[in-house]
Amino acid sequence: MTIGKSPSGDPGRTARPKAAKPSGPAAAKNTTQNPAPKPAQEGKKSTAPTIGQVLGSARLAAELTVEEVSAETRVRVPLIQAVEEDDFDRCGGDFYARGHIRAIAKAVGADGEALVARYDDAHGGAPSAARPIAAFEPQKIRAERRRPNWTGAMVAAIVVVVAVIGFNLAAGKSKTTSAEAAVVPSAHPSASAAPRKPAAPKASPVAAAPAGRVTLKVSAESGDSWLLVKNSKGDQLFQGDLTKGDSKVFTDPKSLKVVYGNGGAAHLWVNGKDLGTAGSDGQVVKATYTPGDPQAG
Repeated sequence: MTIGKSPSGDPGRTARPKAAKPSGPAAAKNTTQNPAPKPAQEGKKSTAPTIGQVLGSARLAAELTVEEVSAETRVRVPLIQAVEEDDFDRCGGDFYARGHIRAIAKAVGADGEALVARYDDAHGGAPSAARPIAAFEPQKIRAERRRPNWTGAMVAAIVVVVAVIGFNLAAGKSKTTSAEAAVVPSAHPSASAAPRKPAAPKASPVAAAPAGRVTLKVSAESGDSWLLVKNSKGDQLFQGDLTKGDSKVFTDPKSLKVVYGNGGAAHLWVNGKDLGTAGSDGQVVKATYTPGDPQAG
């Protein structure tokens, strides 16, 4: 029987094999059992409200409706709703998105500059130069207002020609004949002015409205227009888009409050009188009408 010796030379003790040091993947596993603690905020998503949520909460706190904010800022209702949903693509670019954020924030009492700064951080910095489309609108309005001047000049020229012809015809006749001929030139200017037909737009149901009430007829002639109508009690009579070619009639004993989303497309008849369009193309117009005063508000 052979007695093993320990490495120290002590007989009677068998040598115990030393535990092998782990190597390879096992060693890597042991060194990563207690990793360094991660920062408390790592991996957590930001819980701060978005730009749209800030504006929507501020509007509710101010007890304002989307329509009232639209009337105050002249920003269309669909765009306000899109901004509150953080959908800035419908604004038409960063330049207009920043302008809408500032206008809405001012109306609802929020910090517009801080929200614009957050928008810049999320969309690539300072705004790029853009030329507002509205800069072309004054020229368009002035061009439209010159048409009646040309029509008036043509009518005046026709009246002068008719008067000269009447005078030449009357020169070779008696005074009685001259008096009869004088009636003819006076009738011709009315006939020459007939192409203008100012009374044609007034031939509508509004002309038959009962006295003592305010009656409004709105027709979308040149395009679509968003429309909001409230009566004297504050009840909402209509809200929505008025598509091209459609018309609506509203009446109330005391007053009608109206907001037009596209003043250039809305043609108005108030208390039987043709008032033309409510404003220019794309303009938000707010108006109030009462009985007997079609141009009130």
